[in-house]
Amino acid sequence: MKRSAALQPLSREHHAALKLAKACERAAASGDATLIDDTCRRVSGAFASELEPHFQFEERELLPAASAALAERTLAEHRRLRVLVGALHQRCDAESLHSFGDCLISHVRFEERELFPMLEKSL
Repeated sequence: MKRSAALQPLSREHHAALKLAKACERAAASGDATLIDDTCRRVSGAFASELEPHFQFEERELLPAASAALAERTLAEHRRLRVLVGALHQRCDAESLHSFGDCLISHVRFEERELFPMLEKSL
């Protein structure tokens, strides 16, 4: 599906987020402590520099135009991802990394399949 020009940059960021999430899943499945630690550091950096600004932009610029249900779900998922990345800062292990990656994949799919198509109708 061709994404509207206004949402294309966000979709490209979603692609990068999916790559990060897959790296989380691979590291978690590997059982390799060094890879898990490296991936936790990668997640921490990417969250601060890419994901959090992305979330803030969506919350400020897109969600006011979304339906109440989609906006509430988006906000809840953003909160959950913030909690999960905070947990990674406290305890970097395979289970926490897998949970973050799984949640991020689910969130990106939701936005691409439900939130963005609804927003495109109003853009």
